[in-house]
Amino acid sequence: MDINTSIAARAYSQARPATQPNEAENGAGKAFADAADGFALTLQKGEETARAAMVGSADPQALVQALAETQLAVETAVTVRDKVVEAYQEILRMPV
Repeated sequence: MDINTSIAARAYSQARPATQPNEAENGAGKAFADAADGFALTLQKGEETARAAMVGSADPQALVQALAETQLAVETAVTVRDKVVEAYQEILRMPV
């Protein structure tokens, strides 16, 4: 009885909770985090270029390029969001 208790206690202490992230993984979570960081950086760069164009320190070509990059980033984010929602709805439609 005492051996089983100590084995269970040792296994319990070594178990990693499911809510605790695993730092060693470089999977989909890291890819999504990198994509979100790139999206935020693109938006920030577009805003800075637009602000600079308003005060006259950026050329119009840089403004058009920054706006095109921002538009592409937003359209990509919306497309990914739509695909995720569609996949979630498909999961909800599955019979149990």
